[in-house]
Amino acid sequence: MNEQIKTYLEKYPQEIVDMFATLRQLIYDSVSVDVDETMWAKLPSYYNGEKVVRLIPFKDHINVEASAVIQHNDKLADYKITPKGMLQIYVKQNIPNDVLLQVFAETLN
Repeated sequence: MNEQIKTYLEKYPQEIVDMFATLRQLIYDSVSVDVDETMWAKLPSYYNGEKVVRLIPFKDHINVEASAVIQHNDKLADYKITPKGMLQIYVKQNIPNDVLLQVFAETLN
């Protein structure tokens, strides 16, 4: 993991750090290309060229910014999707692994 991102995550509860690690692994599992992991505007970001996924942690949830979220909103009915199209996953919720693998693949490939 990028050192800046490791440092950034130190201020969050362990359950958010664990959720972040799971989401990060899903990103890498969803694509066959090398993804650039970096901080952009103080946000953990994953790039393939101009295509990007951002994982934005908060104290009780993580926002997932990926362009393909909206295309799968029917499969994500149990989760909040913000007006900007970001998926919110709260610590009390299960991570929708299968759907996110598709979302990340469609966003980054």
